[in-house]
Amino acid sequence: MSAVTAKWALTRLGDICEFKYGKSLPETARAGGDISVFGSNGIVGAHNSALTEGPTIVIGRKGSHGEVNFSPASCWPIDTTYYVDHSATKADIRWLFHRLCGAGLNQMNRAAAVPGLNREDAYRVEILLPPLEEQRRIAAILDQAETLRTQRRTALALLDSLTQSLFLDMFGDPATNPRKWPVKRLKDLGQVITGGTPPSSKEGMFDGPIPFITPGDLESEEPVRRSVTEAGAKEVNVVRAGATLVCCIGATIGKVGIAQKDSAFNQQLNAVVWGNHISDNYGYEVMRFFKPTIISWGASTTLPILKKSSFEQIEIPVPPVPLQELFTDRLKHISNLKGLHKSALLGFDNLFNALQSRAFAGEP
Repeated sequence: MSAVTAKWALTRLGDICEFKYGKSLPETARAGGDISVFGSNGIVGAHNSALTEGPTIVIGRKGSHGEVNFSPASCWPIDTTYYVDHSATKADIRWLFHRLCGAGLNQMNRAAAVPGLNREDAYRVEILLPPLEEQRRIAAILDQAETLRTQRRTALALLDSLTQSLFLDMFGDPATNPRKWPVKRLKDLGQVITGGTPPSSKEGMFDGPIPFITPGDLESEEPVRRSVTEAGAKEVNVVRAGATLVCCIGATIGKVGIAQKDSAFNQQLNAVVWGNHISDNYGYEVMRFFKPTIISWGASTTLPILKKSSFEQIEIPVPPVPLQELFTDRLKHISNLKGLHKSALLGFDNLFNALQSRAFAGEP
């Protein structure tokens, strides 16, 4: 990065761009086609005409306020968004996109009930404005770093797909059971346990060494957000590492996870501690395929719920244990590859953040 010169003026966002209002386009009015329709958190559909002119920055106004997305072509931002295209700024559009991503817009919120971004607040954000050629150079460097991050994310997504492809290749679709494996109920294949929450009125229940899993922790790469003490664990159920956890109530019904270590879990989850006929990895993967079944069985006009008595009646195929163990061995190789890609992605994330920080501060 070049050194800051006198040409790097301190200015406000409102002086270099206009946040234009998106326009309503109900789902029933979207005609399909090759024009992306953007909401506050990304693409939400397609249409046959565009609202913007060329590459466009889309900023969440309501809902996912302050989230910043980029469309490389003309698009249709709906009325929960602002947008910036070439008609709304003289700055390099990719440089401005990167700058807005680092401007903390998602930390601004004027609305009490529904999260919202007031564009006048955004306009007051102060930034250093490089000359146009420098903007383009900075954008090119950050784009290259972002490409490296995207490639690693793509590789991780492909490895996730490979796991399910491997499962289908070895066992077939468990919903149709084309290999005619014997089927058994969950209650006959392990211990089915419903979770609970330690009473918050008692001291010494939380912030201990035992993970406390909630639906928000399932299907997530992030560490479990809460924990309980040994005293807290005695108030609820704890299952061993390897148990499959399934959300059976609420909006996230059907989400599936696996306990990475001995864990407690809340009352929205049922755990299956597998017995001798089901390996932990096979059990976890097979329950992921039964998500639609859990959702349909738990359908309700009010709160979706699948009672334990119904959950444990789900029947799953039971292949030979040696075949399940072979599946586990192959998963280890995939897991090792995922670990390498995650480590590389972390390095690229750190590189990108460092480049972004130095570029926007005008450091060499």
